Formats: sequence, C-alpha cells, structure tokens
Amino acid sequence: MKKIGFLSFGHWSPSPQSGTRSGADALLQSIDLAVAAEELGADGAYYRVHHFARQLASPFPLLAAAGAKTRRIELGTAVIDMRYENPLYMAEDAGAADLIAGGRLQLGISRGSPEQVIDGWRHFGYVPEEGKSDADMARRHSEIFLDLLRGEGFAQPNPRPMFPNPPGLLRLEPFSAGLRDRIWWGAATDATAVWAAKLGMNLQSSTLKFDESGEPLHVQQAKQIRAYRAAWKEAGHTREPRVSVSRSIFALVNDMDRAYFGGSEGEDHFGYIEPEKRAVFGRTYADEPDKLVEQLKADEAIAEADTLLLTVPNQLGVDYNAHVIESILKHVAPALGWR
Repeated sequence: MKKIGFLSFGHWSPSPQSGTRSGADALLQSIDLAVAAEELGADGAYYRVHHFARQLASPFPLLAAAGAKTRRIELGTAVIDMRYENPLYMAEDAGAADLIAGGRLQLGISRGSPEQVIDGWRHFGYVPEEGKSDADMARRHSEIFLDLLRGEGFAQPNPRPMFPNPPGLLRLEPFSAGLRDRIWWGAATDATAVWAAKLGMNLQSSTLKFDESGEPLHVQQAKQIRAYRAAWKEAGHTREPRVSVSRSIFALVNDMDRAYFGGSEGEDHFGYIEPEKRAVFGRTYADEPDKLVEQLKADEAIAEADTLLLTVPNQLGVDYNAHVIESILKHVAPALGWR
C-alpha cells in the first residue's frame, strides 16, 4: 500500500489557452481539486510555494480553506521556502490551519529553489547573519519553527495582562498537538536528508535533486532515502518516518491524454538550476497503463517511499486533473500493489 496524492504549483496565466487565468482561479481551483481528489479516494493534496511568481504563494489561507471543505484527505506543502518565513508567525498560521483541518496538515519545508527575483527574501526583511548563507538562514528558521511546535512556554507573561493568563511561561496559540510530527524537509542532497532525519522531520524528495553520482534520479533518490532512514534509526526516534517522492506520471487512456502527453520525453536529463550545481531532473512517465506499470516497477525511489505525489498540470483545469489522478488510481496503482 502506498499513499498517493497530487502536487500542484498553482500556475496561472491570463493567456486564452490557460484554464487558470488569475490568482483567484489558481486558489479556488486548488480547493476544488482537493475536494475532487478526496472523492476519488486519493490520499493527499499538496501545494508548492513560490514568491514573486504567477503561482501559489502564501499557503495557509489555502490550506485552511481546503481543510474546511474536505474531511479525510491530507493537506500539505512541497515546499515552503523557509528563507522567507517568520517562524513565530508561521507557527500560529500552521496551528490555526491544522485545527481547522482536524489535524490533517503535512507541511513540507525547505531552503527552497532559485526564485523569480534576486535574493527575494531580503524584500521580506530577512538577511543571513555575518558569515552565513541563505541556506543557513533557512535551516535556522526551520529549527526555531520546530521548537515552537513542541508547545512549550517561552515568553514571560505581563504582570498586568488584558486577560487572565494560565500559570507559567506562555506559548504561541493556537497550538495543535501532533503537528510537530507532520513536518517534512524537502532535501536536494543526501546531507540535508540526513540533517532532517536527525531533527525528526519526514523526508520529501522532488522530481529533481543535485547530482551526486551521475546516476539516474530514481537511483540517487533511493540512496538518499536509505541514508535518511539509517540516520533516523541512529538518532533513536521512536516513531516511523514518512518519505515521499514526486513524479510526473500520466496514464494515456484517451485521445486527450495522448494529445497532451503522448510525446513526452522518457529520459532523465542533467542541467543547472544554480551556478556550479549540477542537478538531475526526473523523466516524465507517460504511456499506456500496462506499459506504465512495467516502467514504474523499475523506479527504485518510488519503491522506497511510502507516499507518491503526482505533479499535475493545473492550468488544464480541475476536471482534467481529476481525470489524471483517477487514471493512476484506477489503472496503475492496483497493478503495482499500491491499492
């Protein structure tokens, strides 16, 4: 059995060819797709966060709204760029959204990828400490956020408060018990996966990672996952960690599927998303269901993970993306033992 969800970047464009032409469209359709995915029996609705872009940005209003419209499906991010975040305000937002959703949030956080503007986090008021990098700053923000989610008091109460306080130091409210165990780290390297394991975060591995061996993405990811699990065991955590991988997978079951994805490239490729950092980009799986099953059997990272996130072409509209999800759940997942 494997949990299967979707991952949407929430792209929008005013182009007549786009089914998602505004920020409002992107947000409302994201909620509608979560509702549709839940009805189809999918396990998760995940959203990517990008700033200064025609995509989804501030995730918590979206997660809260989706949480109010659904009852079972997990709601998450993959990922929130922690270079841009105030950990204290984020802890309040996350706690509120998780309570609205009844404890279903699965928050993926990370250093983030290159953004649309140069050092965009500076516009949000964040600057790395002397001698530190933006990645160091993101990890520091993450550590503060994780500590806050423990729910321990840390702030000295006012001796003359407006309202009565409980005894002792005060914590941020609202507090959602259990959310600390539902934080994931999006790791692009083996080293950051090991770091995440030590801190007790679940692991998200994307459709790309920094190239560390020249091997195909799924092979490098499988090694990353095994290194993560070894570090988790060594750290002595008492619960079982969760691991997700993201994939672009399309079952070609009708003419529309073949028109959109029939000519998709079926190989990994290597390139650069940052200067001097070579990355491996995962292939798109697009084929008839029986052939797709055989291809996916050979993906070592999917085999290692307990959760699979399907990247969806959200600008093709809610109905078509629901069809994409249903095709995997109906025609592919059972043959692979995922259902």
